Order: sequence, then C-alpha cells, then structure tokens
Amino acid sequence: MTRIAIIGAGISGLAAASAIEDHARQAGLDLATLIIEKQERVGGKIWSIKEEGYLCEWGPNGFLDNKPMTLDFCQRLQIDERLLRSDDNARKRYIYADKVLHRLPENGPSFLSSKLISWPGKLRLAGELLVPRRTDPSDETLAEFGRRRLGREALDKLISPMVSGIFAGDPETMSLKSCFPRIYELEQEYGGLLKAMVRLARKKRADVKAGKAVASAAGPGGILTSFVDGIQELTTAAAAALQGELISGQEVVRIAAISGGYSVHLADGRQLDADLVVTASPSYAVATMIDGLNPQAAKLLREIPYAPMNVICFGYERERIARNLDGFGYLIPRAEGCHTLGTLWDSSIFPNRAPEGKVLLRSMMGGATNVAAIDLADEEVIARTRADLRQIMGITDAPDFARVFRHSRAIPQYTRGHGARLQALDDALATTPGLLLTGNAFYGVGLNDCVNAANRVAERVVKQLVRQ
Repeated sequence: MTRIAIIGAGISGLAAASAIEDHARQAGLDLATLIIEKQERVGGKIWSIKEEGYLCEWGPNGFLDNKPMTLDFCQRLQIDERLLRSDDNARKRYIYADKVLHRLPENGPSFLSSKLISWPGKLRLAGELLVPRRTDPSDETLAEFGRRRLGREALDKLISPMVSGIFAGDPETMSLKSCFPRIYELEQEYGGLLKAMVRLARKKRADVKAGKAVASAAGPGGILTSFVDGIQELTTAAAAALQGELISGQEVVRIAAISGGYSVHLADGRQLDADLVVTASPSYAVATMIDGLNPQAAKLLREIPYAPMNVICFGYERERIARNLDGFGYLIPRAEGCHTLGTLWDSSIFPNRAPEGKVLLRSMMGGATNVAAIDLADEEVIARTRADLRQIMGITDAPDFARVFRHSRAIPQYTRGHGARLQALDDALATTPGLLLTGNAFYGVGLNDCVNAANRVAERVVKQLVRQ
C-alpha cells in the first residue's frame, strides 16, 4: 500500500488530502493518507469563534462563488445545503478618503458623480485609453502599474486600499503578475483596462439577461459565501470526512530521504515513513523541515515574506450606531493616516454574526506597511481602533464586546520577483521527487486559490503513482 503524508491541516492540507483520496479511489489506487498538524485543532487560520452570541472569524470570513472549486468541494463533502451567501447590501463597498466615506462607484454615471476621485484624477483615468501596452518583460510592481496606467490618485485611493484589504501588502513592493495576473493579462490582451472593461461589460449584460447572479462592479467578481455557523464549517467537515489518519498537536521538525521515499520526524521523536510527502504548511515552516533535504528549496522558501495582522472584533448595541450599516464595510488609504486598514460590517454581510439588536464590526490593523502594530498591547490596539471608528463612523461609545486576534505571520507577500522565485523553486524540487508543496504562499492567497492548488497537487500525486 502506498503511504502519502500531508503536513498541515489548514484548508490547503485538508483539501489536498480529500482530493488525493478522491482521485486515488477513482483511479483504483490502494493508498493510505496520513495528515499531520502542529496545532491541536485543524483548520489553520480558518477558525470561527463564538462568544457572547457573536461569531468572530479569526481569519478569512468566506470565499467568492465565481469559481467552482470550493463549491465543488462543499458538494463532495455534502455540506452545500449549509452554504450562506452574503446579503445583497454587502455588495456596497466604501473607501474612506479625504475624511469622508465614499461608496465605490458601480458604473460610469456613478463614477462621474462620485467625489472619491477628483476631476483631474478622473481625467487622468480616462487618459488610460492613450497609455500604450507595456512590453517590458521585467516584473512590475502594483504601484508602478498604477502610476503608469491610472495615475497617482487612483493608486492611492483605489489600488492601495485594495492591496491592503486582500494581501495586507505594500503596492510599492508587490508583483502585478503574481498578485493580479488577470489584470496583467487584460492589458496584454486588450491593450488597456478601459478597453477591456468595455468588452467585459458586454458579457456582464448578457449574464444579467440570462439571469445569472453578478456581483457589484465595485467589488471582486462573485458573491462572498460562507456557512450558517461560520467558515469553519468547511474545515470541520473536511477533517471529519478524511479516510486517513490524522495526527494533531505534533510538529514536523524534519523531513529526510530514505530508500524509496521519505521519513517524517515529529517533535515527540517519532519517525513516520511515506512514499510521497505533500507539505501544506507556511513556506517558512516548510523551509525548516527541508533544510537538510533540499537546502536550495529551503532558501527560496525563506525569501517569501509574511505580513502581520491584528483582527479586532467589536460588538455594539445597534441603536448606539447612528450610521446606516447597509454595506460590506470600508478600506482606508494609507495617506489618511489612520491606525487600521479598514473595517468590515460583519453582521451586515451575513446573519447570525451578532445577537438580536446588536452589530459586529471587524477591523484590521497591521500589514506590510505597519509591522509594528503586532507588538502593541491589546489595550492600545483597542484604543487605536476606537479612535478610527470615532473619526470615520462617529462611534464614541466603548464596545460591549471586544476581542483582539493576532497573526504574527498572516498573509504571504508576493513581492517583485515572486514568479521567478517559484520557477527556481520548481527547479530545486526536481532533485527531491515525491516531495510536493501546496498552500497560499505560491499561486494565490484566497480560499478558492488554496482549494484549487490542492486539487492540482492531488492530480500530480495520482499521476506520479500511476506511472510507478
């Protein structure tokens, strides 16, 4: 019997184990999976915490339904009936700029009437039609792309907040090709973003006529989707459906080569042999595991930085907040000088996130442009978050409920040269066949990306076994 070890039981490891078991069953392969998780609980950064009637998401709060991989995974786990799509009002997104909350425009007329971008900035955006297609093959940062095609104001008020909201990143260092490959492709395919938007808008109108659900043009494609009791339902169900053995509360300290495969060394002294190993842990953790096995790959893995993040959940009586909360929440450009990156109105996005008559707000603080925030005491984090909410939303009262969740290494950063590093990593891994990597450090940080990468690594595992 072939033995496959999967290291890490976050969404990447659980999805990989599930896909490997499913593909092997279809191929008629006789194999056993062993999943090893450092923490006592499974799920990684997916953790739905229920306290005092509030449902706080420690990490991501859902996935977009515009790509099939996670929806297919839910169907395979038979939990698709538990899916919960965000409220229509949650498609309203805001940017806090020039000391005002501006709703992101959804179409041409609303863009023209919006005061988010000044008229000189709007004219510069319109001038994008005249900007030639970039032919330089070097890796361009998001900031360089934004200034070149859209102008400085659009970079500061649109691109930078989006980058902080998705990656907690700094657009001056992040790679366009690696972070937003579709945007890079649109310029190459259509010659510019406005030209691409005209073509894609025709397709959107056709989708609307066909009765398909379409997200706001102001937000990402697709509708944010979770579960009745939080996104943790996904990882809980995935762990329960595993056919293989799950070892939790044990750290992998080393992976060594042995005849015909690998030996996985645990912190308690155990050595577990496997024919193939799939790592689904953060890149820095994998680097430590394979230092002695593949030092070149370990070096490249350590070159992928991570941004820290504090997640702050506040609960209030609804009547104590004067502002209308029909929306997703807001992001804040760095130029505004605020402490937080933005705030999501969680109880407006999904039901069951706050007790009756109350609301739950979830703020983010830190990221690549404010790494020192991770070291602040809880009292200071709460005080600074309250100061931003007072300035932006007019909330003067102290919250009835407050929790601070810390992630010292929250989100991997796809900095300039990320694509070249991944190619070099693939080359280095050629010397250790049977060692495969997956996770959010490589080809996408979102939940959909993790599930998609897990499916791809499962296909590679099964193909490798079939060839043997």
